[in-house]
Amino acid sequence: MTKSHPVPLPSAETQTGPKWGRILAWGSLLVFLTILALGLLRAQEGSVSRGQSVPEFELTTYDDEVFSSTSLVGKVVVLNFWASFCVPCAEEASELETAWQFYKDRGDVIFLGVAWSDMDTRALEYLDRYGITYPNGPDIRTRISQAFRTRGVPETYIIDKNGIISHVQIGPFVSLSQIRAVVDPLLDQ
Repeated sequence: MTKSHPVPLPSAETQTGPKWGRILAWGSLLVFLTILALGLLRAQEGSVSRGQSVPEFELTTYDDEVFSSTSLVGKVVVLNFWASFCVPCAEEASELETAWQFYKDRGDVIFLGVAWSDMDTRALEYLDRYGITYPNGPDIRTRISQAFRTRGVPETYIIDKNGIISHVQIGPFVSLSQIRAVVDPLLDQ
């Protein structure tokens, strides 16, 4: 009878070469955690705030007018983010239109609406349904809402004549007097 000698299995210490599987797994985990951390930091930033310069943006309206943050210097800007599916947006629509009618002939106040994450057909139906006449346009690839770090709708930014954010309204305006209380003090700058 021959004596068999068991062949020892290689141990981790005797294996040669890098452990690519583990390195890849740890590297992937590190990349994932880095992306997650950056996302959480961005989420904590919130929207732009009062006293900051307005972020650079350009809005092309449904009537093909182009407004940019630089072209609006010298005017008080009421920049409203809305969506056709947003109930609070519908609640404030008539108040914003009433305020626009109140200010539009002055020449130093402009209202701009930004259709946030909306289809053009639905956005145009919304504007027609609520009789909104101030300039409105789509937020193509959400560039404007990303610049303002909007989190939802409605959100309205009141920008003074020097391009500084004077007021941030999260949620709907409920009356003309509420809008005037924010806009009127900026007119004498």
